[in-house]
Amino acid sequence: MKTLIVEDDFTSRLVLQTFLSRYGECHIAVNGWEAVDAFRSALESGQPYDLICMDIMMPEMDGRDAARQVRALEEAHGIHSTSGVKIVMTTAVNDVKEVMSCFNELCDAYLVKPIDLSELLNQVKSYHLVQ
Repeated sequence: MKTLIVEDDFTSRLVLQTFLSRYGECHIAVNGWEAVDAFRSALESGQPYDLICMDIMMPEMDGRDAARQVRALEEAHGIHSTSGVKIVMTTAVNDVKEVMSCFNELCDAYLVKPIDLSELLNQVKSYHLVQ
């Protein structure tokens, strides 16, 4: 499993990277711009990401804008969002309106911080990215 962790908070980034690196290669981006650039590079090199863990509230470009751009890049490459990268939005915001807005941006899951790693693993397993 190839994962992109998009998180501006060092501790959250480290927790996710330490946990997910057990299951494969992990790359880091600290804002939405870096995430979109990393996703584009991976897609164009023929080695796309399987999973993106994306914080919502970040400087420069937030996670929702980045998710929209990731889905647009997939669409431009003929990849439908249901068969593309799995995007798990991570945030401290626990608001139903925010959750619905994220799903409208075509994310696959929404986890509230602090992230329950067993819940994250269950999500990843449900996508058949790990056993």
